[in-house]
Parts: sequence; C-alpha cells; structure tokens
Amino acid sequence: MGESVNTAEGGAGKHAERLYVPWWGWPLPLLGGGLLAAEIDMGYPGLRGWLPYVVLIPAVIALMISLGRSRVRVTGGAEPELWLRDAHLPLKFAGDVEVIGKEDKRKALGRDADPAAFVLHRGWVGPVVRVWLTDPDDPTPYWLFSTRHPEKVAALLRQPASMA
Repeated sequence: MGESVNTAEGGAGKHAERLYVPWWGWPLPLLGGGLLAAEIDMGYPGLRGWLPYVVLIPAVIALMISLGRSRVRVTGGAEPELWLRDAHLPLKFAGDVEVIGKEDKRKALGRDADPAAFVLHRGWVGPVVRVWLTDPDDPTPYWLFSTRHPEKVAALLRQPASMA
C-alpha cells in the first residue's frame, strides 16, 4: 500500500498493509477441501453427490480470504494511532519498540510470551514487532504483531511526534 492512505478513523495514514495469505498458501487447503468433498461424494453417491463440492470449496475460499483480512495501520494526524484489525493504540502510550526476526519469533510467541499480551500473528509473515505499553491503566503489557515491513513500522512507532 502507499505511503499516504486516508483511513476511516481520521487523519492521513503513514503506513497501511494487509496481511493476506500469499499464493503458495492456497493450493493445499483447496486440495484438502476437494479431497474431503470427493470422500463425502464416494460415501453418498447419487444426485446429491455435487453438494459437498458446492459447500466445501467455497467454504475453503471464504476461510482463506478471512485469514487475509487482518490489517496493520499507523495513522498520522494530531493523535497518531496504531491499528491492528479493530483494536487501536494511541501512540502516546507506546513505549519501547522491538523488531523480532523470524528466527526469534518462536520464543517471543512461546515460552517468553505474556498471556495478557495482545497478539496478531500470521505464520506466513516472518518478522513481528513488539510494542511495550506505558499506560498504567491498561493490563496489557505489550502488543505483538506480524508485519512485512517491521523496520518501517518500528520507526513510525518510535517517533510519533514527527507524524503530525
């Protein structure tokens, strides 16, 4: 997506991306849906044999599209915010920002993770960014999210005053 994006939340956006499923993630689920439909068809032959194909293949397509609906946005304006799906964080509450490479992502999501953290993880996206929160009233210690442009997002989150 472009550098200057207007968002519904107001203000010009500094960064926006959609965490869509890449092309190589589609064939295996579609094949699995087709094989499951064929297995049902073999178990119940006859006129209704087409029904599993009509139901399962569109269901798999809908699932794959829904997996790619997650968005990461950093808005500008008077009060810049980080948006992950429908959740938003005013950048005045963003503390330290870390870029975690795909090699260390397993630890950050596993044994080193805090159960109270807000996580938006997509396995097909390599790096993640962790934003520690400074809001004393928020029980969430940090936000951890996948992004294809971690350095750019981290730079925008580290300098919210220059975004206006």
